[in-house]
Amino acid sequence: MSPILTENKDIQISQNLEIHPISGRIGAKILGVDLSANLSDETISEIRQALIKYKVIFFRNQKLDAQGQVAFARRFGELTTAHPTVPSLPGHPEVLDLDYGRTAARANNWHTDVTFVDRPPLGSVLRAIDIPPAGGDTIWANSVTAYQDLPPVLKSLADQLWAVHSNAYDYAEAAVNLSEEIKAHRKVFTSSVYETLHPVVRVHPESGERGLFIGGFVRQIKGLSTTESDDIIRLLQAYVTRPENTVRWRWKVGDVAFWDNRATQHYAIDDYGNQPRRVQRVTIAGDFPVSIDGKHSEAIKGDSSAYNQN
Repeated sequence: MSPILTENKDIQISQNLEIHPISGRIGAKILGVDLSANLSDETISEIRQALIKYKVIFFRNQKLDAQGQVAFARRFGELTTAHPTVPSLPGHPEVLDLDYGRTAARANNWHTDVTFVDRPPLGSVLRAIDIPPAGGDTIWANSVTAYQDLPPVLKSLADQLWAVHSNAYDYAEAAVNLSEEIKAHRKVFTSSVYETLHPVVRVHPESGERGLFIGGFVRQIKGLSTTESDDIIRLLQAYVTRPENTVRWRWKVGDVAFWDNRATQHYAIDDYGNQPRRVQRVTIAGDFPVSIDGKHSEAIKGDSSAYNQN
């Protein structure tokens, strides 16, 4: 049976959770939960319901290690490997170690995780290990309310569109003067090239909500030129990143963020210079995105079965 939520201004108390919404359209803090504990099925169900409602949820002061992070994420479904191309944390095949002070290229662009495969993750669980004293925040955007904001004529257009997503970089962009660090990361990131055709408007498999399914891995709209594609994606993307559709999180060591990858985009802000910033990510295997007329995504290039472990 679904838990009954009682609302008191910005606080919601359910049977097992204390939930504090952060902004009007996306994001909530959940208090009083130890993610390293053996949580009941009822608590896990309530966390999942909060995830679907708020799109990204946050937990402060957690004592998880990599093994505990994997165990918590696994309560919500089968896990992927760390990444289709980037190596995992040694000894932990499901954990992607993002050490931005030393080895990881900074992901300071709006994106949804791993949309270049045919079954992008259901969700991601990110754990903060080393955080700069200032800077290094992450912003999430609600792609469902972005779609709801579209004028009817743009909704009608978006409903019909399909887009090719890929991890391959634009060759003209790659030809500019890049640091050796970024060049090395891109070589690994594109060691296997993936391309997938996804609907621009995706129906959420649990809530039934429609959301814009675009972001940084989109390369072209099917049937349109690159110039036409860029103009349309830029227009739709502007609705996703409107301030009213976003929430910004100031990290502290021990924080855990859990976001619904089917209904969000995010952006890790690169404003912390040479200060260390290290986080670790675990992703939950997802399903094939489905369009409003019931058609699902199709792989064009690359086999993601090893990533999704199926």
